Amino acid sequence: MSESKALPLVLDEPRGRRKPPRHLADLAPEERKVLATGLGLPGFRARQLSTHYFARLVDDPAEMTDLPADQREQLVAELLPPLMTPLRTLEADRGTTRKTLWKLFDGALVESVLMRYPDRATMCVSSQAGCGMACPFCATGQGGLQRNMSTAEIVEQVVAGARALARGEVPGGPGRVSNVVFMGMGEPMANYKAVIGAVRRLTDPTPDGLGMSARGITVSTVGLVPRMRQLAEEGIPVTLALSLHAPDDELRNELVPINTRFSVAETVEAAWHYASTTKRRVSIEYAMMRGINDQAWRADLLADVLTTYDEWGWVHVNLIPLNPTPGSRWTASDPADEREFVRRLEARGIPTTVRDTRGREIDGACGQLAAVES
Repeated sequence: MSESKALPLVLDEPRGRRKPPRHLADLAPEERKVLATGLGLPGFRARQLSTHYFARLVDDPAEMTDLPADQREQLVAELLPPLMTPLRTLEADRGTTRKTLWKLFDGALVESVLMRYPDRATMCVSSQAGCGMACPFCATGQGGLQRNMSTAEIVEQVVAGARALARGEVPGGPGRVSNVVFMGMGEPMANYKAVIGAVRRLTDPTPDGLGMSARGITVSTVGLVPRMRQLAEEGIPVTLALSLHAPDDELRNELVPINTRFSVAETVEAAWHYASTTKRRVSIEYAMMRGINDQAWRADLLADVLTTYDEWGWVHVNLIPLNPTPGSRWTASDPADEREFVRRLEARGIPTTVRDTRGREIDGACGQLAAVES
């Protein structure tokens, strides 16, 4: 990428904000040990706290009985400060879909969703309070960016979901989080350092982290090309999901304004680079909007764009029935148009699925619940 195509100013969060409190999940294992010794405490106390947080999923200091009573309060205050407070939790699908609105330490609002299926449990997490990408069909994008979330604030959403599953609070009996998708509020690649830190905490072996498989983690982006290329070099085999939503620059400039900086061709090439480097298939996210991007000829054009790189089925298309926001002119596609779109992509040899539309009755689209609350 040339120097003239620097990341746009829209990625910058407002200045002068207080930072979230430092938390154990912000730190690598050795950094936790250094912090503990710096407080005049034995370094192994940090590992004990890590075991409570990541392995035992404990949130009550009274249960941390292996910590000396005279040190427990200090350790918890320094390494496990409260990060977020649940304001509302809405349930759907007989309790197996739970959407939580969280209030962060500074009053910012974010959302996470826990979705339990027969064979897996997925957490959809936010990476920013608000979003600066300004996509017109997205509730979060219309609210603007408040701030980036810290690594620990991102991780805490997953840990909260893991606690709910482990304690049997979700129908189906005790369970564990198997998948995490960075598809909540915000553009993950615009908060790159914190997101990568969170991915590392999620995948670090227990008790240093949650011990998840990187293959169960999906990081989405609207197409920040330099960050997509950086992710390819991290050595973490997560799934990359590119929110494309249009196969041509004219329409994508309107739907995904960052496209005026990084064209469809550049963005898809960066996605292919990720696939070819990591040998991980990329997911193309495509929100189906009636009369906007769901025409049959656009399915053909999308196939043309994706088959430019004809290697080992490097890509999969995930069509998303739009969950419209109240009063929006953006509405879901007619089912017949959706089926024809799928047919045309599959006829070109491109694996295509239609996303399960969970949570529609609980303001399932990102940002809807926060917008109502604020």
